[in-house]
Amino acid sequence: MPKTTLNHFLVQQPAPPETLVKLLGKTGITINGDAPWDIQVYDETVYRDVLTRGTLGFGQAYIEGRWDCARLDEFFTRVMRADIDEEMGGWGKLQLLGDILRHALFNLQAPNRAFQVAQLHYDIGNDVFESMLDSSMSYSCAYWEHAHTLEEAQAHKLDMICRKLDLQPGERVLEIGCGWGGLARHMAQNYGVDVVGITVSREQQTIARERCAGLAVDIQLMDYRELQGQFDKIVSVGMFEHVGPKNYPVYFETVHRLLKDNGLFLLHSIGNHKTALYTDAWIDRYIFPNGKLPSASEISLAIEKKFLIEDWHNFGPDYDRTLMAWWDKFSRAWPELQFKYDESFYRMWKYYLMCCAGYFRSRQGQLWQLVLSKRQSNRIYRSVRPVPG
Repeated sequence: MPKTTLNHFLVQQPAPPETLVKLLGKTGITINGDAPWDIQVYDETVYRDVLTRGTLGFGQAYIEGRWDCARLDEFFTRVMRADIDEEMGGWGKLQLLGDILRHALFNLQAPNRAFQVAQLHYDIGNDVFESMLDSSMSYSCAYWEHAHTLEEAQAHKLDMICRKLDLQPGERVLEIGCGWGGLARHMAQNYGVDVVGITVSREQQTIARERCAGLAVDIQLMDYRELQGQFDKIVSVGMFEHVGPKNYPVYFETVHRLLKDNGLFLLHSIGNHKTALYTDAWIDRYIFPNGKLPSASEISLAIEKKFLIEDWHNFGPDYDRTLMAWWDKFSRAWPELQFKYDESFYRMWKYYLMCCAGYFRSRQGQLWQLVLSKRQSNRIYRSVRPVPG
């Protein structure tokens, strides 16, 4: 754990606003209470920031050490299960209105902005991700049904994707958003396919090329809109969250153009339980700039007249377990990482992983794998799930 920096804050407990007390009371959370999911407020400016800036002010106050909670994951679960987070976001009305207008008026995922998320998040330092992820460097939801460890769960996920795609030796496969090359390597090594992977992160490209050296894998730094060619199968894991609704038409048109008529496309994406007009301001500022989680209706509308849905698999609860496994590994690695990253980074990263765990545990968040085909396809598709052993 990082050293505390709270000794300069008020010693006397500040009186919380009655509005906050009543709102959190609906969830069983008490301000300065004794339960592990209760928040401990050390500086009364936290209340001002929550009431005027919503979730952005609340998250920034946590990074600065102005409040704490023993079980952040349970705090967020309770808040999101009761949809209190939406009311908190609404308090910062000017901030909220700005976020809604920003998403409505501007293409936040335009080609000239496509690389921003890599600069802020994916390129922060490979050592952070290496300490947190499994050996395949899979930065997406694992599949835990028959797994006991993160390593097993990610391996099961990778192989489930390959079997859902019905990969055959010699096929040409495109991976849109290839990360650090874990899936590309798995497909090439175990299924004998040729893989073209693309990423917007230079750090990911460097590591992916090293990890896939000697295999039929080509890792390119590019935006998906630049792609050309024809592929037997296409897969995209954990990248669609960065596409944005304004670009869904061109995204699916691009995939449709690149996919052979008898091919298959697997889309692996976080999904929101309902259509939202904006992204949480704290996540947008600190973690995934310009991101936007799709709803089921948004995806369905975007693929209409382009693809048929062969399979729609939801295993959202597995993301909660994945995130907690990542946190366990990161926290155990912190004694070494703290020499390079400061306490604010530690608190930011913890807040990120814990609020995401609460998002899935509350069932606001879903994890979808869709298998899509063209109407021109003559294949008969059978849904695939892992089996024990």
